[in-house]
Amino acid sequence: MFDKNESKDIHDHFPILDRRINKDKPLIYFDSAATSQKPMAVIRAISDYYQQSNANIHRGIHELAEEATLQYEQARKKMAGFIGVQDPREIILTRNTTESINLVAKSWGEQFLNENDTILLTEMEHHSNLVPWFMLAEKKNLNIEFIPINEDGELDLEVFEHLLQHKPKLISFTHMSNVLGTINPAKRMCELAHQAGALVLIDGAQSVPHFAVDIADIQADFFAFSAHKMCGPTGIGVLFGRLSILNEMPPFLGGGDMIRKVTFSGFTPNDLPYKFEAGTPAIAEGIGWGAAVEYLNQIGMNKIHEHEKHLTEYAHNVIGSMKGITILGPQPDKKGGVISFTYDGIHPHDVAQILDREGIAVRAGHHCAMPLHQKLRIPASTRASFYLYNTTAEIDALAVALEKVGQVFS
Repeated sequence: MFDKNESKDIHDHFPILDRRINKDKPLIYFDSAATSQKPMAVIRAISDYYQQSNANIHRGIHELAEEATLQYEQARKKMAGFIGVQDPREIILTRNTTESINLVAKSWGEQFLNENDTILLTEMEHHSNLVPWFMLAEKKNLNIEFIPINEDGELDLEVFEHLLQHKPKLISFTHMSNVLGTINPAKRMCELAHQAGALVLIDGAQSVPHFAVDIADIQADFFAFSAHKMCGPTGIGVLFGRLSILNEMPPFLGGGDMIRKVTFSGFTPNDLPYKFEAGTPAIAEGIGWGAAVEYLNQIGMNKIHEHEKHLTEYAHNVIGSMKGITILGPQPDKKGGVISFTYDGIHPHDVAQILDREGIAVRAGHHCAMPLHQKLRIPASTRASFYLYNTTAEIDALAVALEKVGQVFS
């Protein structure tokens, strides 16, 4: 974990954390699973682009265009290196994780899946890794099956191995649950899936920001994640895809950079990665994301992970011991920096509203995982999610505020 001086230095990197809200309460931000805060290094990189190098990329031959293009493509290389990808052509820049998954469903799925083929998902998926497959299944008459979770909030791998006997064409699962915090055994699941002849897509929106991810080691076929959950800007995400698969897939959108040649009789798509990047991209956001990657590398992903493990264990001990509170999901050694919980007799929206009065930002609701909450037989939960800028003192403040919640409803 970070010592006091390191924690203060990191806190000082994020200007928004100096805000005081709701009658001069210091902001405690426990909603990083929804979106992270941004350090000055990222804010400055975006501002510098607009002040110094603002131009469209890839086509212009003037100096500003060449500067912007270089910065943008350097950012792509940084993102590739961050997840252990050697070839930047395998990094497709999208708007977000959701669009990345939709790209696979619309391009690969519509091209290569046939009637009665099976897609295998899990019971802990975010809507972004459910709805695109439901849409595709309805259109092509596909089968969707689900790997269940056990009572500890972990995937039942025995059932997974049994479901693989049905010969699914695609396995798509979250690397880390945004509700339970469960970190799934991605490498082992990819190995089993490939042995069964299936491709694998991993939703890495909650994993890449919080611990080191090596695609070469995991051996996923597709991997999606977003900038805004890892200290970067909103509006930009990544789809990693194996080059051999991407080459076989048709374009997702038409126009702009995805074109090599157009005639009155048709068009020829561009080379990778541009085949899947239609129109003017999120240039400033890409450059800002490159700065975020540099920032996280400077801090160290292993240090960030160890810090979050400490916070999660601490929160389990402090919050989990409080009367009436039940923490969802596995024990701290099996999860990332997320604690979702219920408070007996108190709706999560009421919990979040009272915490907000104390300056504490948490998330309440189904967290875009309604089927999971149905599985757990609860309508909603309260979620506190941690990142590198949080501290144990803030968790203590959360506990005090939760005591006030209990007093209000006693």
